[in-house]
Amino acid sequence: MAQAALRRDPPGRILLALIRKKTGNFLEDFRLGQTLRHKGGRTVTEGLCAHFTDFSLTTNPLHKNLRYARVYGYSGLVVPPGLVMAVAFSQTVEDISENARANLEYIDMRFGDPVYMGDTIETETTILGVRPSSSRPELGVVHVQSVGRKQTGEIVIAYQRKVQVFKQDPDADLDAGQIAPKSIEVSPVLPSYDKNADYAALAHLTNDDTYFEDFHPGDTVEHSRGRVVTDEHIFLTGMLDNTAQVHCNQTMIDRDPARYLGGRLVVYGGIPFALCLGLSCPDIADNSLCDIAYSTGRHTAPIFSGDTVFASTEIRGKRDFPGREDLGILEVTLRGHKFDRKGGEEKQVEIFYLERELSVKRRSFYT
Repeated sequence: MAQAALRRDPPGRILLALIRKKTGNFLEDFRLGQTLRHKGGRTVTEGLCAHFTDFSLTTNPLHKNLRYARVYGYSGLVVPPGLVMAVAFSQTVEDISENARANLEYIDMRFGDPVYMGDTIETETTILGVRPSSSRPELGVVHVQSVGRKQTGEIVIAYQRKVQVFKQDPDADLDAGQIAPKSIEVSPVLPSYDKNADYAALAHLTNDDTYFEDFHPGDTVEHSRGRVVTDEHIFLTGMLDNTAQVHCNQTMIDRDPARYLGGRLVVYGGIPFALCLGLSCPDIADNSLCDIAYSTGRHTAPIFSGDTVFASTEIRGKRDFPGREDLGILEVTLRGHKFDRKGGEEKQVEIFYLERELSVKRRSFYT
């Protein structure tokens, strides 16, 4: 959208038009039931995948070791779920959350077909809900459902999210209300177990204490590594095509710091999301074949440049994987945190919460 202002020389002759572009939608622009087919799309390259997995400290060999992935029946290196999510999510930003204050919640995120190097992800979003804020007239919440597909048409991810969005005109009327989400069938597509494959010959490439049999409901694993986030987050955000200005436009923040979280650039939520997944990977997902679903997730505190992300995982439950004796399903809660120092005292602050289900190999079939 653009606004044009005519410029004239002193005698009144028109010289040219000054065009002021508006990008993204504000709260009053959303219409219930509207489906937006997002621009661009993104082909996942080996460089993007390598950079992302290295940054997030992901260890699962499916994402880094081509020989391993092929023995397990995949046609190539598998793109990790955090990157699939970040690519699909970022495509929605210009239409949904470029003018947002904060991402509030992920709901019913499910994974489908595996994504390989060279696959292209394109995404569309349906508006499920619009409501004004009860305390801040300049804000409201938009509830959406997004679906990402690859070039062959298969769904690779489907999820809902709620995002806090600014109004451009505080007095504008809204198309307020709520509609039901679409019923979308999506579940992981996995290679079959091959009794003739020499899986045992590759067992040394993963940790020997992260098979399905090793996990016990009620345990909480404190992951030993941390990862500092520096101003590199701006580069990563751009690399993923996320155009939200709260992550990259310092001048906008400086002109009205009270309007934005902390008066500072906020790190794009997909980054702490991926970091928590990566930090947990050696202890939880090193012997996983896929992530299945995230029933709910949220950012409970913002991350800024200079913060260090840590993570822990609570084992909530275990169950059989339907139709796969070689696998089990692990139900966990992943939490991310940072440490704040105020007045000389260190305080742990939770930054991220995710209820996660993933498939995990059974030792008796793979060693």
